[in-house]
Amino acid sequence: MKGLHIVQAIAGVVLVGLGVAMATTNPSQEVYEEFAVAQLSTYLKEQGCTQLPRAFGNAIHRQCTILVDTGRPQIQQMISESTKRQNFIFFSIYQTELSVSSFLPSYQFETLGVFENFYTYQAQKQ
Repeated sequence: MKGLHIVQAIAGVVLVGLGVAMATTNPSQEVYEEFAVAQLSTYLKEQGCTQLPRAFGNAIHRQCTILVDTGRPQIQQMISESTKRQNFIFFSIYQTELSVSSFLPSYQFETLGVFENFYTYQAQKQ
């Protein structure tokens, strides 16, 4: 019986410690925005810029990459304005809907933020 109480006490301490660790490492909206800007910029460089016609050689590709880099503040603002955060103390869920224009498709992302990391579990083209 005494051993059971010790195991219960240890389990309680571990659960409290885990809860405190999760609460203190729950990433903020600003940290999520930095993550999302980096992810989107990388995607645009690797997928968008590489899809441009090669008729002019690598010049357009380089210009596209430079444009993405210089446009980071605008990308960050767009993400900031289109993201909703649900804070559950121990973790957060971020919902971002990106829509550049009515001519281009919009995208919706859902990302879990926990232990100072992000895990995008849903990405849909609308």
